[in-house]
Parts: sequence; C-alpha cells; structure tokens
Amino acid sequence: MTIPERVLIVLLGAIGDVVCGMPLAQRLRSGWPRTRIAWAVEPAAAPMLATHPAVDEVIVFQRGHGLVALIEFLRAVRLSRPELTLDLQRHFKSGLTSFWSAAPRRIAFHSDNSREGNRLFNSEAIAPVRELTPKLTHFLRFADYLGVPAAPVSFGLAATAAERHSVEPLLAAAGERFAALHVGSTWPSRRWLPRPTAELCRALRARGLGVVLVGGPADEPFALRVLAAGAGDVVNSIGHTSLRQVIAIMERAAVAIGPDSGPMHIAAAVGTPVVALFGATSPLRSGPWGWHHLVLRSDVPCTPCYLPHCPIGQLCMELITPAMVLERVDAVLAGATEAREWQE
Repeated sequence: MTIPERVLIVLLGAIGDVVCGMPLAQRLRSGWPRTRIAWAVEPAAAPMLATHPAVDEVIVFQRGHGLVALIEFLRAVRLSRPELTLDLQRHFKSGLTSFWSAAPRRIAFHSDNSREGNRLFNSEAIAPVRELTPKLTHFLRFADYLGVPAAPVSFGLAATAAERHSVEPLLAAAGERFAALHVGSTWPSRRWLPRPTAELCRALRARGLGVVLVGGPADEPFALRVLAAGAGDVVNSIGHTSLRQVIAIMERAAVAIGPDSGPMHIAAAVGTPVVALFGATSPLRSGPWGWHHLVLRSDVPCTPCYLPHCPIGQLCMELITPAMVLERVDAVLAGATEAREWQE
C-alpha cells in the first residue's frame, strides 16, 4: 500500500487505554517515519501525549464543555486532513469522530469486537479476536493489517527532566527505595480495601521500603480512609501531583502495587515491576504489559463481572491478602523476576 502522509488515531478515553495504544503509535513512527501522526483524545489522558515522540499533533475533545466544544473538536479533526484514520475506541463517539475526519480509509475493530454501531462509521475493519485479547496486542493488529513492519513493543512514555526534578522534594521523605501504591480506580469495584492497604503499607515500611500513595484527585477520599486505617509513615502524593509527575514517580519506584488503573499501566510502560490486583476486570484483557506473571486475583466464580459497583461487597478483592502481595513484592526486590513478553 501507499504510505499515508497523515494518520489520525482516535482513542479518546481512559488513561490506561491510551497507554496501551502508544506501542501502535511507536510502531507507525518506526515503520513510517515521514508520516504525520495526530491523536484525538480527551483531557484526562492528553498530557501523556504532549511530549510523545511518535505524536505530532494532539487534538483534545473538551468533554463536558457542551456543544461548542464538540463542534470545535470535530472542526480540528477535519482540519487535520488525515488520509487514514484508526478508530481504536470501538464506541459511537469514536466512530463519529472517525467518520467526521473524512479520511478515505477509516479502519475500526471488527463488528464482533465493537459496540454502539461503531463499525457503521468506518470503511474497513481488522479481523475479529476473542474478547479477552490484551488491549495492547489488539491495537497492534491495526499495524499488522496495514503491513507496517513488526517492531519490539515500545511505549515512548517518559517524564521530562523538569518533571523528575519537580517530584524530588515530595519523594525525599520516601527514601531512595520505595513502593508506589496506586490506590484508586475509576470503578469502585476495582479498588482494593482500605484496611489491607494500610496493613500492606506497614509491612512494606517494616522491610525498609518507603511508601508513596499515587492517584488522581478523585482518589483522595479513598487515600484518607487508608491513612485513617493506620497506614503509618507514608508519603501521600494524591492531590499534589499532575499526571506528568505521576510518570516521574513511577520511573523512580522499585515496585508499583494496586488495582487495574491508569497508573498501573503507566508503571508498566516505564518499566517498573507491577504487582496488580484484579477482581472486577480481567488481566487477560487489561493486565500490565510485561508483568502479567505478578498479577494477583482470587478464585471467585463471578470474576470478571465488569460491574462498576459490586453488589456483594467486593469478595474478589477481599480475598487478596497483604501476605499474598508481599510474596510478589519480595520476589521483585530479590531480583527473582523480570518483565516478560505477553504470550497469547
């Protein structure tokens, strides 16, 4: 095929999804070095793309700002004049964005893997996959479909020198070696529980490891419950850091621990070992790249339920104990485990 001069990636949504889409952008950049790559995204994840080496233009949809914001966003999409649009979202709004781009080729997921009539907005589709295919490898199927040369998985995600410097005062209290506990998630059902989280904090400190609580502003109430449960001497960065600074913190951490969330994927993307705690969602679909062998999940028949709110008291997360987490952490600290490529 003729290599396009301009490509638009449409992946508007969650921070973790955008991280999982970065290897596709990296592969496009490697295989098509002269192609201009734009990315349509919402504000929450946009800062991660601001300095990304594979992205030339970030088109932000100011979600929640009404009809005027939507019109301005769609106008910017049209003005980017893509010859090829890759719709990675599989929903109605991404389909509309892809269609409005007016690209001659608009490629989407197969109808078996898409929702809300998304396939109707696009001109082509990749082959179907089983539903619990890892998001990252599913996204890379677009490059396979286009015949882009294969390349090792690379995220291209890194903090700037200024961002690393900006978190130094915050991390000073955590010491040279610390664990980053990303305690929150957009779904309450995904979170671990405050009391075992606090117990884990104390156990990590007893091992001589500093503890830094990581998350976004919405996670502040949960973090306060962890502190109230007796977490002890920890650094609470939640509400005091930007998303870009979270990248810098994860780069420095000896290990990251927590549920399925954006910071989990950020940690994996920058090469930090991740002990991920799964219940409501499946690690087969959204586990941390390279660290699937460190995932913890309990053997409860209703998992994964994909319910934002658990009707039975989060039994799946309750059965994950601090001792189980510590066993994984100890293996990481002893150097007994390393990143592994995902095997489908």
